Amino acid sequence: MDHSFLAKYGLKRVVNASGRMSVIGVSAPSDTVMDAMKLGGRQYVEMAELVEASGAHIARTLGAESAVVVNSASSGIALCVAAVVTRGDRRKSLRLHQEPLSRNEILLFKGHNVQYGAPVETMVFLGGGRVREIGYANEGRAEHLEEAISEETAAVLYVKSHHCVQKNMLSVEEAWEVASRRGVPLIVDAAAEEDLRKYPACSDLVIYSGSKAIEGPTSGIVCGKRTYVDWVKTQLHGIGRGMKVGKEAIFGLLQALEEYVAKEDTSEREKEALQAFLPLNELPGVGVTIVQDDSGRSIFRARVRIDPEHAGMTAERMAIELRTGPIAVYTRDYGVKQGYFDLDPRSLQGDDIPVIAARIRELAGGR
Repeated sequence: MDHSFLAKYGLKRVVNASGRMSVIGVSAPSDTVMDAMKLGGRQYVEMAELVEASGAHIARTLGAESAVVVNSASSGIALCVAAVVTRGDRRKSLRLHQEPLSRNEILLFKGHNVQYGAPVETMVFLGGGRVREIGYANEGRAEHLEEAISEETAAVLYVKSHHCVQKNMLSVEEAWEVASRRGVPLIVDAAAEEDLRKYPACSDLVIYSGSKAIEGPTSGIVCGKRTYVDWVKTQLHGIGRGMKVGKEAIFGLLQALEEYVAKEDTSEREKEALQAFLPLNELPGVGVTIVQDDSGRSIFRARVRIDPEHAGMTAERMAIELRTGPIAVYTRDYGVKQGYFDLDPRSLQGDDIPVIAARIRELAGGR
């Protein structure tokens, strides 16, 4: 792989063993996706027609009533919140944050109020909502939701993410049962989820990233019930104007989605590739095992445990050294305080695996 393009701009090579993370550009779209972006970007098109046509195509693909392309899953949260607090009213949408809204409370489980690169609650406030946390940091039950719904409730926001607390949390389906019975819309942030047809069936609005599982350009999808998606579209002429998505990104996303739904399951192949990291177990203070994603997705990673007494450094220090070296190796470092980091195989390319292994050997003194 030719890395001279990066060097031209003074950038160093990045090895992505962290997964599809925004901090390093999320994903690497296929040649056919890039071709679609190039072809679409060179066309003049009525953007309003493109919004409707692309949304209709995506809705059919995902089994939703309606859909709209947005510029990211993060903006999707703000736009969905703006939609439900204004209920699609044009004047209220144009004057968001300028005039008081009588029903703008967004119920959010405490274990879902996470930092994913920005706080979830910040996106809620950007959309004109007011967060009301429910449940506890390690527990969210149906009765917590039931008891919190009031006349001020505009929607329930359910965040389906590995960032969130997993134990003792009610499922999306359970939240949907309570919300629909009480007549309150349920918004599901499923940004990185891989099952794109599951959530439209148990929510009013669903938010997906276009660049994570789908591996398209930077973009997002909001889909769901037609009325609510129409309310989201109203926001495109309000706060959504500052979050607009270009035609080239929409065409790239449509191509990526087409490829995604026809894509074979590669999880077993990725799991097999991780075997190449097992010889690192011979290094002092290094222990490597294969683990599955905590949220139950069919994603496997190599977990590297570091015993500082024998490896000469902590897991946190090794992750930093990997990231700040001549070749920046990004690991999945959520567990460094517990003594480990993970290596995600999904975005590895070319000679990335031997590069990672050699660097870990160097740092652990096993040259």
